[in-house]
Amino acid sequence: MGLHQENIDADMVRTLLREQHPDLAEEALSLGALGWDNQMWRLGEHLAVRLPWATDAADDLILKENSWLPRLTRNLPLAVPMPQRVGKPSELFPRPWSITTWVVGEPADKAPIQGSAGGEALAAFLTAFHQPAPSNAPVGRDRAGALVEVADRFVGSLSSASDLGLIPEPRKIRAIWDDAVSAEYWFLWAPPAVRLHGDLYPANVITTDSALTGVIDFGDLCAGNPAFDLAAAWILLPDRDSIGRFKEAYCPSIGDETWRRARGWAIWRAVASIFISEAGKRGEPGGKVTWGAPALRSLRRLVNEPI
Repeated sequence: MGLHQENIDADMVRTLLREQHPDLAEEALSLGALGWDNQMWRLGEHLAVRLPWATDAADDLILKENSWLPRLTRNLPLAVPMPQRVGKPSELFPRPWSITTWVVGEPADKAPIQGSAGGEALAAFLTAFHQPAPSNAPVGRDRAGALVEVADRFVGSLSSASDLGLIPEPRKIRAIWDDAVSAEYWFLWAPPAVRLHGDLYPANVITTDSALTGVIDFGDLCAGNPAFDLAAAWILLPDRDSIGRFKEAYCPSIGDETWRRARGWAIWRAVASIFISEAGKRGEPGGKVTWGAPALRSLRRLVNEPI
């Protein structure tokens, strides 16, 4: 386990900058966000310092972003953070870190997307991003393949969430999950794997005046089936109209089976986010209290939509 929040403060970050990037060391510095894997400090008006802190996996995610983002994020319709500098492990901070551009706006777990236009904006981003993945693309962690690969763990998590009273209408949620898994038994994903963002939940998308304007945190970028990213429709968008506009605008046209699988991944993400919210209430590193409300809204959208 890496350094935790209490080990990282503004003085330490500024000292890192003075050691490795002295030309940026006197810029204004303030805490931007505490994520599950990384924390981010705003540096001046246009930059951000990104440091792993709560998980061992965060090191690899930082290195992946530094390597892949410059190659994959050209000509996207939304703002994304672009790596600018590399931070090397040192005696002060023995982990890799980076300096990226700062994406202006508010994370959607605090400022949700509003209005049906969000569906078209999200579809435009994923249409542009979901290009065939190169053969050496990164492998995803539990999110690029089949629902059946995570089914046992998910059913256990769903049972626990139900017993603790954390989720609404657990029987309907289980029915949506079972329907999504059943789609995999006869549906074969034939086209090449596409590039996936791999982590499109509210804290990783940015809004300005309630409109979707940016996407951040590409640490889970990988190759796989588009259904995982398409789950973002139910995770991020506010209502059935915006979800419908997303489905109409996303290209290429895909079958109902993929949308059913996307609903299953949305259930998986929402339940996981609720447990992360509970971890935040207990004060655990990386726990995010603000993830709970968006996850519950996502589940309510799903159970109120016909399968």
